[in-house]
Amino acid sequence: MLIRTNICLLLFVGLFACTPGVPTDSEVSQDSERQDSLWQVAFLIMDGVYNTELTAPYDIFQHTIFREGIRPMRVFTIANTEMPVQTFEGLKILPDYNYLTDELPRIDILVVPSAEHHLDTDLEDQALLDFVRKAAGQAQYVTSHCDGAFVLAQAGLLEGVASTTFPADIPAYREMFPALEVIDSVWFVHDSKFITSAGGARSFEAALYLCEHLYGAEIARRLAQGLVIDWDLKQVPHFIAESAL
Repeated sequence: MLIRTNICLLLFVGLFACTPGVPTDSEVSQDSERQDSLWQVAFLIMDGVYNTELTAPYDIFQHTIFREGIRPMRVFTIANTEMPVQTFEGLKILPDYNYLTDELPRIDILVVPSAEHHLDTDLEDQALLDFVRKAAGQAQYVTSHCDGAFVLAQAGLLEGVASTTFPADIPAYREMFPALEVIDSVWFVHDSKFITSAGGARSFEAALYLCEHLYGAEIARRLAQGLVIDWDLKQVPHFIAESAL
C-alpha cells in the first residue's frame, strides 16, 4: 500500500512538473527579443485567394529561416475571420490572425496575393481597405501579386508610385485608376516601398527579388536553388524606380 501511494505521488509530481506554467519575465523578454530579430511578414488572405500568388512568396520567405547570418522572416496569415478560408482552387487555410478582432503583431512586410474578387466586391470592403492602409503605413515593404495591386490602388497607396499587375488586367487597371503610372511587359515593379508583380509563377521572382534586395544576390540564389529555381535578376524583366535604390 505504501509503495502504491509513493508511485502515485511520483506520477502526480511528474505530471505537475511537465505542465507549462506562466512565462517568466525573462522568457517574455527573450521571446520579444526573438520577434524583434525577425522580419514579420503578413499575408492577407480571403475566400477566393489564388494558390500561386499566396504560396509562391510564402515558400520563398519561409525558407529564409534555413539561412544563417541573415535576419530571417516569420510568415503568418491574416484574414477577417477565424474560420477556414478557401482558396479559389479549393484549399482550406486556417488564418493565424483576424484583423477585425485580434491584437496583431508588428507587420514589417505586407503581402497582398490576388483573390477572385479583387476587381469588384473586395474593392468595396471598407474594413479590408482600412486594414490595408493601416498595415501598409506600418510596413517597411508592401508587396502585391497579380490583382492584389487593385486593392493597394483602391486604398490610395499607389498614387505617385509606378506599379504593375496581371498582364491581361492592365487595361482594366489603367481604366479604373487612370492617374497611376502603370508599367507593362515586366514581371515586377519596385517603387518606394511597394513591389507589385504580374502574379502567377512570376510571384516567385518578385519574392526572390525582395530577398535579394534585403540579403544580397548570393542568399537569393541559394533560396531559389532550394526550390529548384534558376535565379538571375539580370534575366528577369523588371522595373526598379530610383526611389527603391
